[in-house]
Amino acid sequence: MKLNNMGFRREDFIDRIDNQQDWDVIVIGGGATGLGAALDAALRGYQTLLVEQADFAKGTSSRSTKLVHGGVRYLAQGDIGMVYEALKERGLLFKNAPHLVKEQEFIIPCYSWFSKYKYLIGLTVYDLLAGNRGFQHTKFLSAQKVNEAIPGLKQKNLRGGVRYSDGQFDDARLAINLAQTCAENGGVLINYMKVTGLLKTGNKVSGIRAFDMEGQKEYTLNAKVVINATGVFVDEILQMDSPSTKPMVRPSQGVHVVLDKSFLNGDSALMIPETSDGRVLFAVPWHGSLLVGTTDTPLNEHSLEPVALDKEVDFILNTAAQYLTKKPKREDVLSVFAGLRPLAASGNGGDATKEISRSHKLIVNASGLITITGGKWTTYRKMAEDVIDKAIEVARLKPVKCVSKDVHIHGYAPAGGSDTMAVYGADADGIKKLTSANAAMGAALLDGYDVTIAEVVWAVRNEMARTVEDVLARRLRILFLDARAAILMAPVVAGIIAAELGYNEQWEAGQVDVFTRLANRYLLEAYYPDVEKKRKKIAI
Repeated sequence: MKLNNMGFRREDFIDRIDNQQDWDVIVIGGGATGLGAALDAALRGYQTLLVEQADFAKGTSSRSTKLVHGGVRYLAQGDIGMVYEALKERGLLFKNAPHLVKEQEFIIPCYSWFSKYKYLIGLTVYDLLAGNRGFQHTKFLSAQKVNEAIPGLKQKNLRGGVRYSDGQFDDARLAINLAQTCAENGGVLINYMKVTGLLKTGNKVSGIRAFDMEGQKEYTLNAKVVINATGVFVDEILQMDSPSTKPMVRPSQGVHVVLDKSFLNGDSALMIPETSDGRVLFAVPWHGSLLVGTTDTPLNEHSLEPVALDKEVDFILNTAAQYLTKKPKREDVLSVFAGLRPLAASGNGGDATKEISRSHKLIVNASGLITITGGKWTTYRKMAEDVIDKAIEVARLKPVKCVSKDVHIHGYAPAGGSDTMAVYGADADGIKKLTSANAAMGAALLDGYDVTIAEVVWAVRNEMARTVEDVLARRLRILFLDARAAILMAPVVAGIIAAELGYNEQWEAGQVDVFTRLANRYLLEAYYPDVEKKRKKIAI
């Protein structure tokens, strides 16, 4: 599948809304849920517009545990229906985005014979629910085999381990590829476009008012149906419709810390099913590092940049230290990031997140505004199907069946290769051509790291990256992997973006400053190196 003539350029999308005021479907929110809904609508042939107040996947959708899974935890809670649906969707993601989703082996260490049989039986049920969509079958491993797979695991009293397989992916990269797929099918998607109000005809929602934060221009856009898919921000849109609306979601914070891969020292992931407070903790190899998390902390407020609490970081490090021979300390943390889950509130006022629904929730206001929230990355496609089916009913659109089950996601390429370019799939050739045409583009952004100038140029030209943060956080993932390295790369990235988009050195310096302040929120100790704020001089 090739991009249409419009490509995936913000300036072209802005030109489109300058000349088109009327839409069938407007989606508010550029995370997993909103992107899935916009793609589904575009695939059915509806005139579709998506607006996002920041960058695509800026919030929760870039801050997951990077797993495409059915939810072993939900299986333990007896929610068979949710697990079955998620495993079905996991299979579809493997089929349609093999460049981004891969099989990952997990091992649950067993320090008693009871735990061996408990987890072996439970995960055998998991395999059965997956059916022919499964991977390696669950198997008990001897203590020696566990040690060979995870050399960094504590061996004292180890009886063996239960091995199972699940899916792993890059969440922000999938978000960008979903946006590109939507554009390929006629959709229009604009980042840094904030909704400031809802339009109404009588008592019915009939569109949005939105402000282009980059172009400093306000838009009035009509729609047959408006979908609120703003995650933890859904209540703000709901209150634009009805100021007296009670909160629909309760945010729960999940924190991850990133360590050097030597702490696990193997390719298998570690799954700790029962921590001291009943949580599940993962230690998963990801992009050459080790991702450890997560927490589940109820909050009463939300933001685009949530900050990990000290108690959350300490919980993760202390729990990991109970299982790893090399005890991770605060100074070992390369990056720490927090994400907010938009959990559908139970309405009973309880603080325990186990009282809050993990399944997605779909509501329709009397005004016709549709809101969808909850769920998780694995089930984004099914959530999209449900919400567009509802949009057809509410807006009386011409009925068209959902076809997303069989649509390859942009970049589709058969799985294979473990280098950093593998996540680009079919787009890797385009990046390599940039380097072939100009050898300077093959230079690394920082010594010791295999991300290049060409990847930044590609992100700006083809993936709608507008800021240093867009590139280093969500296109290249460096901020999430090593925040100090990201700070050192920032001046180079700012120079490349400025050259591409025609910005001056004042813009560059401002970007470096803003990004450095942001990146320090991903570190446990402040890091302000004396770096040269000079544009990278290359011919592009």
